[in-house]
Amino acid sequence: MSRPDPRQVAQSAAMSSAMAGAVDLSVLKARSEAAARAQASAASTGADTQGGAGGGGAWVVDVTEQTFQTEVLDRSTQVPVVVDLWASWCQPCKQLSPVLERLAAKGKGAWILAKVDVDANPRIAQAFGVQSIPMVIALAGGQPIDGFNGALPEPQVSQWITALLEALRPQMPGIRQAEERAGQEGDGEVVEEEPEDPRFTAAEEALEAGDYPAAEAAYLAILNVEPANEQAAAALAQVRFLARAEAADPSSIERADAAPDDVDAQLAAADAEVAADRVEAAFDRLVKTAGRSFGEDRDRVREHLVGLFELYPADDARVSAARRALARVLF
Repeated sequence: MSRPDPRQVAQSAAMSSAMAGAVDLSVLKARSEAAARAQASAASTGADTQGGAGGGGAWVVDVTEQTFQTEVLDRSTQVPVVVDLWASWCQPCKQLSPVLERLAAKGKGAWILAKVDVDANPRIAQAFGVQSIPMVIALAGGQPIDGFNGALPEPQVSQWITALLEALRPQMPGIRQAEERAGQEGDGEVVEEEPEDPRFTAAEEALEAGDYPAAEAAYLAILNVEPANEQAAAALAQVRFLARAEAADPSSIERADAAPDDVDAQLAAADAEVAADRVEAAFDRLVKTAGRSFGEDRDRVREHLVGLFELYPADDARVSAARRALARVLF
């Protein structure tokens, strides 16, 4: 069952622009082809041509600007290639990359994970219009088709991959061929699936049906019995934001800028900014609003901001910075 993720909805505006053709891979293609010609020339003279993709195994490859054509564009004509744009200093990247690697190993060739260090390969980052990392882009037939930003939990990344494969399987025979090979290799193995929690199943079904009140009630029922259930708490925050994100109006930002003391306008503008992947702007807006507010209004702003924090990993640098700023304002 695919569980809609508000964090992916929050990035949809920025990502849809890239998917609509804003990503220009032609420069990378030309650069890769030039590198391939240079390698062929070096090989003919006996020169060492080691390099390019890293030792990530058959289904996980380290990609450079020189190997982008062969490892990403060419391979994406057979199966989807998921590009993981990361950097060594990025803490959320260190959470997401191992998740992607585990899922790629589990996929056994139904899709390829291409890891790109954006610091070492700035042209790739520029081609994809990277503004924040981690950023994940799926390509098929040499074209970007979907993606997301941020370190999502493993179940949600797995569901995203599953939906990607289901959508592309009819057009890409390589997916089914890899799955059949994996099935043949696994013959004789008994795999016991973990039974689904019916409480979460009910909540997910309500969410897929667009019944946000029912989904919220289902997650609240879980938390009433298990207050420490982190999965339910995170899902509840996401459902609440998803309901607001669907109604987010980009023009609310302009209205809020014209009325800084209108708390309702500031809350709506912050939601619109998060939905447009302007996370830091949204956090900064609500921190400043909390500083200008008093009593119940200040409590509303604080609770709204804390709810937005819960959409992201606890160690997200933007969340940490905003928490410190909020503490200075409140205390």
